[in-house]
Amino acid sequence: MTYTVYGAAGSGSVPVEAALTLIGAPFEVVEAVTWEGETERDKVAPVNPMRQIPALVTPDGETITESAAILIWLTEQHPEAALGPEPCDPRRAQFLRWMTFIPASIYSMYWVRDDPSRLAGEDAAAQATVKARTAERIAECWGRMESQITPDRFLLGPELTVLDLYVATASRWTPHRARFHQVAPRMGEVMRRVDALPELREFWARRFPFKGNYQG
Repeated sequence: MTYTVYGAAGSGSVPVEAALTLIGAPFEVVEAVTWEGETERDKVAPVNPMRQIPALVTPDGETITESAAILIWLTEQHPEAALGPEPCDPRRAQFLRWMTFIPASIYSMYWVRDDPSRLAGEDAAAQATVKARTAERIAECWGRMESQITPDRFLLGPELTVLDLYVATASRWTPHRARFHQVAPRMGEVMRRVDALPELREFWARRFPFKGNYQG
């Protein structure tokens, strides 16, 4: 009954791995650093023709891709872990809203940032402009989320959810935590709390340690 996660340290697989750690489900990671080239992307091809991470292979052999989908599915499969509000929970609507907002508005920017030539062509100046503007767009989106959410101990209330794990990971990416704390200070306080969870202290240190600008 072991899950298999195709992922990499510091990547979108990290919240999935963190959720499985909290759930207590056995899992193994197939390390595929897809941004390092074709050989790494080919590792993912057998389970995801897009050759992207994360991908989760369930104990039944089913493959699920897309980090938000995986996280929501895990909360439904493991309700005992209480990592997501159930359909009857009044927090459910906002949970689904923000779990969808992150990949649609923020995560999607990294497809452009990882290879600016995809949209800007080979012109170096145009690529630099794309990278600068996508970084500002990401910061703007975090600010919009901050303006429409009222955190408690965690983002949706007193209990941790996979939304907290998702934001804790994505907010470490460019433009990094220093900028995140500027545009989303209340959410930033929650993320410091998630960073410090005793249950995940060793996990964060191993799978997404703070370096340089990551922490603010």
